[in-house]
Amino acid sequence: MVRILMLSKWHVHADGYAKFIQAQPDAQITCVWDEDLPRGEAWAGELGAAFEPNLHKALAREDVDAVIVDTPTTVHRAIIVAAAEAGKHIFTEKALATTTADANVIADAVAKAGVKFCISYPHLTNPLYALCKQLIDAGELGKIHYLRFRNAHNGALANWLPPHWYDMEATGGGAMMDLGCHPMYVAPYLLGKPRRVASVFNRTHAPAGDDNAVSVVEFENNAIAVLETSFISPFDANCFELLGTEGAVISAAGEVKIRTKGNNKEWRTPSTMPEKGVEPLRMWLDGIIKDTPILFDMPMALMLTEMLENAYKSDGTQEITKI
Repeated sequence: MVRILMLSKWHVHADGYAKFIQAQPDAQITCVWDEDLPRGEAWAGELGAAFEPNLHKALAREDVDAVIVDTPTTVHRAIIVAAAEAGKHIFTEKALATTTADANVIADAVAKAGVKFCISYPHLTNPLYALCKQLIDAGELGKIHYLRFRNAHNGALANWLPPHWYDMEATGGGAMMDLGCHPMYVAPYLLGKPRRVASVFNRTHAPAGDDNAVSVVEFENNAIAVLETSFISPFDANCFELLGTEGAVISAAGEVKIRTKGNNKEWRTPSTMPEKGVEPLRMWLDGIIKDTPILFDMPMALMLTEMLENAYKSDGTQEITKI
């Protein structure tokens, strides 16, 4: 049984993670800590877990084997390093950190502690991206030269995001630091190492931070990715395009169409799709219990932070930034 300390209910996904853990036969929530004491105490009551207001006392508890980190992104360095030094396995919400310097400190602490680590990259469990990876590796799309991925919702437009989502001292950024993470980690999964980035972010409805953002990323294989996100899209505007010299994959409104080598003149629906991947939290638990591979690992976490940091730097300077 993996005994888990929930580190904050700050993130909008925290409650979902708690419910997932409660549904697992081999994991349980034993304790809650929160930087907001009333919120944490109330949540602990809901979960039937102990509440410990002191972080280091919480990490020192004998009934804690692992932590789920849902604190403000800008304090991830302090929280995750403390958890690693306490010898606790670590699951964290993305992004790992807002700067590469902080991310590297976290990585060093986790490596030194030898604990299991997983970052939440749920989009990589989507059969669409597994299909793309299979087609790329099999050469069915030819040389990949273009990717477009838009991930958006209407959280700022419809005012359903929590007020603290606009506290830039806590979040470290707006839409690109949140929803934009998903295109930002899917792109290198498919295209490899990024080389440089150019960004334009703006704000029209959110009280603070970017709510409409686009980054254009060039990769070492010369492919270009246009990565888009928004908090002001009232419609299901998510879309995906992957283009190669001999084939392509597109997805919109949940419908997937492909063209492949030797049969690239007409769009068709794939006859089969890969199975959905293992949920990140389940992957982490299996890594702890069974020592199975954790695919969403520290190198992937570091890559995302590096891309995000340089994307924001590019927007600030309005220059193309080397990654």
